[in-house]
Amino acid sequence: MTTVVDMQDVHKVYKIKGGEIHALRGVTFKIEAGEFVAIVGPSGSGKSTMINMITGIDRPTRGEVHVAQHRLTKMNEDQVAEWRGHNVGVVFQFFQLLPSLSVYENVIMPMVYTGRWHGERRQRALELLDRVGIADLVDKYPAEISNGQQQQAAIARALANDPQIIVGDEPTGNLDPESAERVFGLFSELVKNGKTIVLVTHDRDLAGRIPRVQEVRAGQLMTGDAVDERLVQRAYP
Repeated sequence: MTTVVDMQDVHKVYKIKGGEIHALRGVTFKIEAGEFVAIVGPSGSGKSTMINMITGIDRPTRGEVHVAQHRLTKMNEDQVAEWRGHNVGVVFQFFQLLPSLSVYENVIMPMVYTGRWHGERRQRALELLDRVGIADLVDKYPAEISNGQQQQAAIARALANDPQIIVGDEPTGNLDPESAERVFGLFSELVKNGKTIVLVTHDRDLAGRIPRVQEVRAGQLMTGDAVDERLVQRAYP
C-alpha cells in the first residue's frame, strides 16, 4: 500500500505569555491510501493540531511531515497552499461556507484557483451537488438551508478538486442524528471509491464505526493503532 501521511517525531510548541503549550510531543504516525481513520481523545489533547499538520495549515516545531509524497516541512506558505488546493479537502464542524455565495458558488470557488475552465467547473460542481444529495439547492444561500445540508455542501466543496485526502475536524459535531448519519454515509462511500479520510471526533458512536481509531492524549499517541473495547465505550468530555 502507498503511505499518504507520514509524520515522524513531530513536536509542536506554542509560545504563550508566561510559558509554552506542548500540543504534540514526538508523534510518529502513518496513514495508508484508502484508509478511514478516526482521531479521538479529550479536549486539548492535540487532535486538531495533528489535523493541521496533515493539511499544512500549521507546521511542526520539530519533526517531519510528508503528505501525498510531499515534504510539507520544506515548502513555503504559497507552495503549501497550492499543494493543499490539489491534494486535500477539508470539512469543518461549522461548515465555513461563504454566506454571500450560493451553494453552487461555494462549491465552484476552489476550482477557480486551479485553472479549470468555466464549463468544466460548472459540470463538476453540479455533479458533486447531485452526489451529496442537494442538487435542488444550487441557488440557495447557506442561511436558507439546514445545518445538515450546509455540511453536505461543505463536503461537495471539499471534493471539488478531486483530492486524495479528505480531512474532517468534528464534521458531525453540529448535526442532528439524521444529518450526521447522512454525512457518515457519504464519507463511507468516498472510502469505498478510494479516498483516504481522517476525522477528528468526540463522538464515540461515530468512532466505533470507523475501521481504524487512534487515540491522542496530552500530545502523544496511545500505543496501538486499533480501537479497543474501552475506547468505543468511552465518551470524551
